[in-house]
Amino acid sequence: MLPFWIALQFLSSLPVRLPGMPTPQQLGRSLLFYPLVGVLFGSLLMALNLLLEGAPQLLHAALLLAAWVLLSGGLHLDGLADSADAWLGGFGDRERTLTIMKDPRSGPIAVITLVIVLLLKFSAVLALIETHHSLGLLLAPVIGRAAMLGLFLNTPYVRAGGLGQALADHLPRTRGVQVLAITAAACVLIAGWAGICSVLIAGAGFFCLRRLMIQRLGGSTGDTAGAMLELLEVLVLVALALV
Repeated sequence: MLPFWIALQFLSSLPVRLPGMPTPQQLGRSLLFYPLVGVLFGSLLMALNLLLEGAPQLLHAALLLAAWVLLSGGLHLDGLADSADAWLGGFGDRERTLTIMKDPRSGPIAVITLVIVLLLKFSAVLALIETHHSLGLLLAPVIGRAAMLGLFLNTPYVRAGGLGQALADHLPRTRGVQVLAITAAACVLIAGWAGICSVLIAGAGFFCLRRLMIQRLGGSTGDTAGAMLELLEVLVLVALALV
């Protein structure tokens, strides 16, 4: 189960302690457990949703969103902010885009992007609360993290060396495809029509975002992977709120 604990440590702010430095092979296998981390996140959010039953709905949605952000430690929001700055400031140039992504400072485009994404997520969560469709709180984190597995599975990693390269190089490909298939089937079995809509919409969003990464960078980075997760979570939530 060490790969699962590696995945949980990397994707969450939960206090996970590893027994030692993981090997590159263990890092690669940890990607297989990303959807399971999403299940854990979704289960915690659904449990909190039940505890907040009866609270004012605006406060209810705000607390759920705050818990969601805190669970991930804002890691993927940071990747979204960096990607937004780099995509606009890079002016279509690959090297300039990659350089801007390394800059820890956030420009106005990053701030605007975060505000829009969080506002959309808050509004969608509120809509799901009002219609009692709490399964969206499970589907979105599962699909978002499964998308990260899919991205590392079929997209070159453009920064040589580092953690991301180890993940990409040592990911068991056949097992990864199986995990994605099981995840998609589980979403459909658990949520029915909502699961089908979520998988199809997220799949379309995945391929559009992946195409943008290939066109601009020739592959993905850790920042663009985090940006994809955040955007697909929002896409799934908004779609479910509108269904």
